[in-house]
Amino acid sequence: MKLTSYWQDTATPGADHRRTPVPDRVDVAVVGGGLTGTSAAVELRKLGASVAVLEQHTIGWGASGRNGGMATTGLAIGFGTAVKRYGADRAVAMFRTYNDAIDSIEKLVADHAIDCDFARSGKLTLAYRPAHFDAMVKTRKALKDLAGHEVITVPKADLHTELGSDFYHGATVDPLAAGLHVGKFVHGLAKTADALGATICENAEVTTLDRHPGGGHVLQTTRGRVHAGEVLIATSGYTGKVTPWLRRRLIPVGSFIIVTEPLAQDVVDRILPHRRQASDSKNLIYYFRITPDNRLLFGGRARFAMSSPDSDVRSGQILVKAMTELFPYLAGTRIDYTWGGLVDLSMDQLVHAGERDGVHYSVGYSGHGVQMATYMGQRMARFISGDAQANIWGDVGFPPVPGHFGRPWFLPLIGGGARVLDAIS
Repeated sequence: MKLTSYWQDTATPGADHRRTPVPDRVDVAVVGGGLTGTSAAVELRKLGASVAVLEQHTIGWGASGRNGGMATTGLAIGFGTAVKRYGADRAVAMFRTYNDAIDSIEKLVADHAIDCDFARSGKLTLAYRPAHFDAMVKTRKALKDLAGHEVITVPKADLHTELGSDFYHGATVDPLAAGLHVGKFVHGLAKTADALGATICENAEVTTLDRHPGGGHVLQTTRGRVHAGEVLIATSGYTGKVTPWLRRRLIPVGSFIIVTEPLAQDVVDRILPHRRQASDSKNLIYYFRITPDNRLLFGGRARFAMSSPDSDVRSGQILVKAMTELFPYLAGTRIDYTWGGLVDLSMDQLVHAGERDGVHYSVGYSGHGVQMATYMGQRMARFISGDAQANIWGDVGFPPVPGHFGRPWFLPLIGGGARVLDAIS
């Protein structure tokens, strides 16, 4: 069993940028070499700006290479909650942004010939309790009436047409969602940015970020210093002490994943006959899908802990138990990969993007980073270049996490609360 991401292990790395010199000066410095950073670099070069991507490790090392590879429709808070909080018009605009984000991935893949197994296989949202399915039926009507968006509800009696398990009480199918090999995708974006003239610097951790007296910013990295007219922070769940204002506003929650050995075709067809991207309605969510080479990827908030080799193994054991509870016929199946990564949750579970003290940022994807990170990298590139309408999230307040100034000491409390809610929901 490998304690590394399946996506990272099975993607062909692009050029080695670990020794690329850090430039003296650029128009825009992007901190973070994941989906936000690489998509921003592509867009900035198309807009004519010089750009340096400064990555602490290697391209796609963080959340962008450690997720489930799902580009799914729908807001993290749910459409009904968004309507109650922000009104119907604003909720519809937010909802459609997620659909636009999936379209943006499809366009990037087509425009730049990125081979990443992109497929519009649809999303399967599974009801953990009967009451959750009742809520899904109401949401389906609201989506149709307010947003003109059609989804399909599947009652428990018909669920075997979508899922080889008796664990759930119905589901919603949204055909617009997609799956992709995120390792290949993020490397494809980096290759595109490189070809367009962006400077990509790996193993270049930003250690300080300061205003320059003559204008712009100075970023000191472990491999040199760069003066940038503008800065975009694209660090998601790995946001640290260089940007304390952002760190206070993000909850870095561990999300853990296991991937099985390749499965027989009849087993794959039984688990997910339509190859949907699947997740359930619990607070301690399970999510799963079939990989391009017929493995089952199964993930979730197994433990509210940070990722480490020991934590990943213990979380993997929890996920194996959960997987065989859902799919008893997978008992004894070999697990080839186990890993963890950090999801950047915001207090309101919305994306947050904007500018603070002259520094731009886009974070808070709350488990929907594949599509939203890619999309917001592009949008923030346009925003930085002068398009004031490019950032739909600019007017959303960004509250800090009470008592959060460094290590997320409160994660066990959040995990315990989520377990209680799942038990009584």
